[in-house]
Amino acid sequence: MCVDAHIEKLNPIFSKVRSVAGLLGNDSLSLTYYRSSSFEKWVSYAVKKNNIDIAVIFSSAMAQYVSDIPNFRFLVDFVDVDSAKWTEYANRHKWPMSWLYRREGRNLLRYESEISKKAEHSFFVTENEVNLFKRLSFDFSEKISALNNGVDAEYFSPRELRASPFSSNLKDSVKYSLVFTGAMDYWPNIDAVLWFVGEILPKLSEKYPQLFFYIVGRNPTSAVLDLASDNVIVTGTVSDVRPYLQHASVVVAPLRVARGIQNKILEAMAMARAVVASATCVDAIDALNGQEIFAAETVDDFVLKISMLLDNPNLAKEMGCTGRLKVLESYSWTAHLMGINRYLDIPETRCVL
Repeated sequence: MCVDAHIEKLNPIFSKVRSVAGLLGNDSLSLTYYRSSSFEKWVSYAVKKNNIDIAVIFSSAMAQYVSDIPNFRFLVDFVDVDSAKWTEYANRHKWPMSWLYRREGRNLLRYESEISKKAEHSFFVTENEVNLFKRLSFDFSEKISALNNGVDAEYFSPRELRASPFSSNLKDSVKYSLVFTGAMDYWPNIDAVLWFVGEILPKLSEKYPQLFFYIVGRNPTSAVLDLASDNVIVTGTVSDVRPYLQHASVVVAPLRVARGIQNKILEAMAMARAVVASATCVDAIDALNGQEIFAAETVDDFVLKISMLLDNPNLAKEMGCTGRLKVLESYSWTAHLMGINRYLDIPETRCVL
């Protein structure tokens, strides 16, 4: 479906060096991290070669490649208010990282505001994110609206023949399995599992000695790897996350720093699993607390909700079924992505980047 594509491997070390260099100016470090001269040249070449006159941009960091092209139209999907995320990080770290994160939040917000003014239209993942951005940027124009995430509910669906991934040598002792999924070099995910293992899991283990917690996701940091123990399994990269979701007793998402809709939650719900997630995550997906998902905030709240599901498999099964129905009804990719089309307004024969 694409005339051409440019795939560029990101070198984290070089990107971090570029980000540090950005401290000398007043740039957002997110922009310098993703800056690439070869990427910029390809975009310029593709626009000219294919006579492209409008682009759909995913995330603020990518907008830098089209925002200065003369007489060029673009839509931008910010997804979350990333600048607010960095400010939240600042509140949870000590100096000097708190200063660095606060600086990034301030500079990135300035850039996000500039881009939203240049764009034909801007999207955020929920109405809450839209309202937050308007309040922070003082931009109350009609060019900003919500465009929800979605999930492929056919791909993420339970299958009877899908085998359990839980270690065969533990099968006799694994009675309860809690699963967390996500990229494990992403700080909000790291913070979530550190908090869960440090504060919540000990209380659950007292009640359920045969309970195991699986941290499933690529690039676990040393802090995450150090969590591994007799009842905590850190898998690292897996070829397929679906077996872990399908055979989990409960899927947990104890995110304390979360912006917008978490696809990890939608995927678990699509797999018909009972999910216990932070209240802010549940609010973002507009699911019915207690029926389609359980919302929790405090340590004791997480322990209570997870225990209810472990003690009552029928409740867990019913919640999994209603959660999947919620995804099918409200989070279809096709339905949500149609929201972009009205803003393109171009003939079918024209090229879109």
